[in-house]
Amino acid sequence: MTRLAPLTQPYPSEAAAELAQMPADIGLFRTVAHNPRVLSRWRGGGLLDKGSITLRQREILILRTTAKLKAEYEWGVHVGFFAAKAKFSDAEIRASVHGDAAAWPTADESVLIEFADALVTTGTVDDTLWQKAAAHYKADQLIEIIALVGFYHLVSFTVNATGVALEPEAPRFPSA
Repeated sequence: MTRLAPLTQPYPSEAAAELAQMPADIGLFRTVAHNPRVLSRWRGGGLLDKGSITLRQREILILRTTAKLKAEYEWGVHVGFFAAKAKFSDAEIRASVHGDAAAWPTADESVLIEFADALVTTGTVDDTLWQKAAAHYKADQLIEIIALVGFYHLVSFTVNATGVALEPEAPRFPSA
């Protein structure tokens, strides 16, 4: 159920200026555009640029975080936009929802599932998991990993609380 309808055209001028700079015309951005200042900060803080981790690693974190938080909207948008670029298999897409860390082909990828799960569930990671992740990722990458999970908490809370309607073309969560 949509609680806050996305803006429709003609947009107020401040919202129109922000929406024109977004990468896609999707319901989430048009919903957040009710507050152009917040949308502007999202645009600057989204971490979808080339970072210290690969696109594939980034998307593993985003898919798992949004799935764990039951944000089917954002999960589906990312699967739709990035699954092919990240070269995800159907089994990996399913595992992003159902949390099977063993489905990921390498230890550096499976630890991302564990890391996202720990942050979402407890707000931290224990020393054992930190050391496991640090065996694969440098300090700048660990900070980016934490920031991505945190940012997609914000996105998940927003889509879930406002009830952003699922994008018609976006994939849905796979069944177990």
